[in-house]
Amino acid sequence: MRLTLAAAALLGRRARTLLAVLGVAVSAALLLDMVMLATGMRESFRELLLARGYQLRLAPKGTLPFDSEATVDSASAVLAALARDPRVSAVSPVLGTQLFVVGEAGPRATAFGLGVRPAVQGDYERLDGDDVGPGRLVANTDFLRVAGARVGDSVEVAAGFDPQVRAYSGRRRYLVAGTARFFYTAAGQPVAALPLADAQAMRGDDGRDRVSAFMARVADTAQTEAVRRDIERRVPRVSAISTATALAQVEQRLSYFRQLAFILGSVSLAVGFLLVSTLVTVSVNERAGEFAVLRAVGVSRPHVVQQVVLEGLALSAAGALAGLALGLVTARYLNAVLGDFPGLPAGFEFFVFRPGAAWRALGLLAASGVVAGVYPAWRAASLPVARTLREEAVG
Repeated sequence: MRLTLAAAALLGRRARTLLAVLGVAVSAALLLDMVMLATGMRESFRELLLARGYQLRLAPKGTLPFDSEATVDSASAVLAALARDPRVSAVSPVLGTQLFVVGEAGPRATAFGLGVRPAVQGDYERLDGDDVGPGRLVANTDFLRVAGARVGDSVEVAAGFDPQVRAYSGRRRYLVAGTARFFYTAAGQPVAALPLADAQAMRGDDGRDRVSAFMARVADTAQTEAVRRDIERRVPRVSAISTATALAQVEQRLSYFRQLAFILGSVSLAVGFLLVSTLVTVSVNERAGEFAVLRAVGVSRPHVVQQVVLEGLALSAAGALAGLALGLVTARYLNAVLGDFPGLPAGFEFFVFRPGAAWRALGLLAASGVVAGVYPAWRAASLPVARTLREEAVG
C-alpha cells in the first residue's frame, strides 16, 4: 500500500516529478564524474606504468625517464649487473632518438624513434603484423600518415641530422612490419620502434652502448623496493624509480584535481539533497488534507512517514540511474577534450569508471534522498488531524 500511494503521488504530478528526476540526474552525473576524476587519473597512470608488468624504471642519475636527452653510458655493463640479480626476471633497455622520414628531396617528416629489444620491450602493444626485427620496424598510425606508408611498404629513416653539413649520422631503409599502440608517447605523435642496436648505430659514436632508460620486472612484487635500493647502490649513475614512488609523485602533482573533485562532488551531493528535500516538502504541504484523512481513517504515523520517505527515495534512485548514463557520456566527452592536452600519453585518461566507486557514490546520493524525506515525512505525520481537516473544508 505504501508503494502504491507513493507511486500515485509521484505520477499524479508527472511534470514536477520529471523535472525533479532530471535535476537529480544532473547532480548524480556531476558526482559520478568527480568520483571518476578523483580516482581515474591515478589508476590510469598506474595501468600505464604496469602495462607490460615492469615495476622499476632506471634513468640517468637525477632525471626521469625521457625527461631530458641524457643517456646511460656503458649500458651493457648495467644490463649485466641487473641480469645477475635473481630477483629481476626481465630487463628492457630502450633508447629514444629523433627520426627523420627521408624522401628524394630530403627529410619529409620527423618522428620519435625507440630502439628496443622486441623480446622484452615494454613500450608498445602490437596491433597487427610482425614485430621489430632486422630490417623491420613497427609504427603507430600517425607515423604511417606522415610517412605516406602502409604495412608492408619500405621507408627510409635517418637520425642525427647535422644542419651545417646537411648530413645524417645514420640512414637505413626498413620494412614497415606492423602497427602498434605506444603507451608513453603523446597523442598524435608519430612514433616508430626499431632494433636497439640500429638506433644506437644511427645516433653515431655518441650512441654506442648508450640507452635512455631501463625497465626492470621484479618476480616478487613485495621485493620491489628492496631491489630498487640495491640497484641504486650497485649502479650509482642511475636513478631507480618504482611504480609506487612514481604514483606518489603523481599524487602530489594531481592533488589540485583531487581537491577540486571533492569540492564539486560535495556540492553536487548537497544540491541533490536540497532539491529532493524541497520538492517533497512542497508536495507534503499541498497534500496536507490527504494525510489528515489517512490519519483520520486509522493509518498510523509510521505508515505516513514511510510513504513520504519512499517518495524521496524514488526521486533520488531514478535520478541516480539517469545520472549514471549521463555521467558516462559526459566523462567520455571530457576525456576526448582533455586528452588533447600537449604532452599527455596517448593512453592516459582523466575519467576512469570503477564500478565499486561509482555505485558507492550513487548509493550515497540515493541515501541522501531518504534523509531528505525525513523532515517532510515528520511534518506529514505530525499534522493536527482535526484542525487540518477543518481548514481544508473551509478552504
